[in-house]
Amino acid sequence: MRGEGEATMSRNILITGAKMVLPSGIEQGDLRIENGIITDIHIGGGLDPRADEIIHNADGLHLLPGGIDPQVHFREPGHEFKEDLQSGSLAAASGGITSFLDMPNNNPAAITLESVMAKIDSASKKCITNYGFFIGATPTNLTELQKAVGKPDQGIAIPGICGIKIFMGSSTGDLLVHEKEHLENIFTNTGGLIAVHAEDENRLKQRFELMKNRTDIAAHAEWRDDITALNATELAVGFAQKTGHRLHVLHLTSAAEADFLATLTKEERMQITTEALPQHLTFDQHDVEAKGVRLKMNPPIRYSKDRETLWNRLLDGTITCIATDHAPHLLEDKAKGWPNAPSGMPGVETSLPVMLTHARDGRCTIEQVVAWMSTNVAQAYQMVSKGKLEVGLDGDVILVDMNKEIMVDDDNSWTKVGWNPFHGRTLVGWPMLTIVDGVPVFSRDSSDKGRALVGPGQAGKPLVMMPWN
Repeated sequence: MRGEGEATMSRNILITGAKMVLPSGIEQGDLRIENGIITDIHIGGGLDPRADEIIHNADGLHLLPGGIDPQVHFREPGHEFKEDLQSGSLAAASGGITSFLDMPNNNPAAITLESVMAKIDSASKKCITNYGFFIGATPTNLTELQKAVGKPDQGIAIPGICGIKIFMGSSTGDLLVHEKEHLENIFTNTGGLIAVHAEDENRLKQRFELMKNRTDIAAHAEWRDDITALNATELAVGFAQKTGHRLHVLHLTSAAEADFLATLTKEERMQITTEALPQHLTFDQHDVEAKGVRLKMNPPIRYSKDRETLWNRLLDGTITCIATDHAPHLLEDKAKGWPNAPSGMPGVETSLPVMLTHARDGRCTIEQVVAWMSTNVAQAYQMVSKGKLEVGLDGDVILVDMNKEIMVDDDNSWTKVGWNPFHGRTLVGWPMLTIVDGVPVFSRDSSDKGRALVGPGQAGKPLVMMPWN
């Protein structure tokens, strides 16, 4: 690659000789970005360089649309010692994630339009990727939700706001909406997209009494069992069907939920979408036993049968997206053991290599990974100009090396907490160059850890999503 040092802020780029993952399949050729927009895709190559553009020879590399992570917890405001928007965005860029959607369980929680707009303002000064934010639901903040996303048939699209987040079961933070009357009120009287953390709060309370004296990590999945998840997912789907509301079920973990969602009609699956995480597609009870509380998260990593069903439902289209639920905690807090260790783990740096390694190993194809981690996410959230290598869309692209193996090492982490659940695993598909809106922001050309090419706030913008009515 040449030209990086002289003009990293240029938004004019020519990428030559790449294996381009296009909507029609993988084709070798050239791609041009002008003023941050993809303007030319030439199968077979042959585009002539121009004097005002950075040129990247991508021979042997795959060119993908930038990854979109629809569920991260970048901990700002309130827990910046774990992560903030600057460090989280840099970690995302290092993993080929060019856009993220951040959750509202902060301190204080983002439950007003003013508080969400404050996060958007902070992101504009700190991020090097594109960004969007959920507003959190409470039993009493309906008016604020309506300010952010609108009312039924009167949807609002504010750049940087992606929807409403409902915690149906207690997880982290103080946000919780589990009473049916409050849930129905929100589904009935708001526009926009609702994303749910689906766990049955009453069942969680009941089952914890059976587990509270245990200290083994296996108790976590037994406590937050598949029925706990299924009950809440069925409830949320029922409200979505009753009200016609757009619903996204976050971090699907169980075979029971996946098989239930598979019974929805094709039309219903356009209204009710879901996602899975690389952790739940890779780990099972044996990994949890070996790694302990490092793999403690909500909903939990379950059993091999659940993992295999998630793969089947991903491949048959029931599950449409991949997210990370990137939720960093300090290892000293994780060391408190079960049940006191906090739930959550980093993930935004390795999600793409994990999934591309699964593709290398034959579980899926590179094209499917692109659909799950970019195209389908953009479609699910109605993102403007994102998710594909296509003329006229934004120049958010990544070059990945499917042949270069790198072992995940905690010491190479960009997240503030400095560890990764895949530590010790050798993966392929690492981003060698991440480009956001035509600006090269991260490179892995000189070391396994890589380096940032721009400073905070020098790239990225609020994601624009069409309103849901």
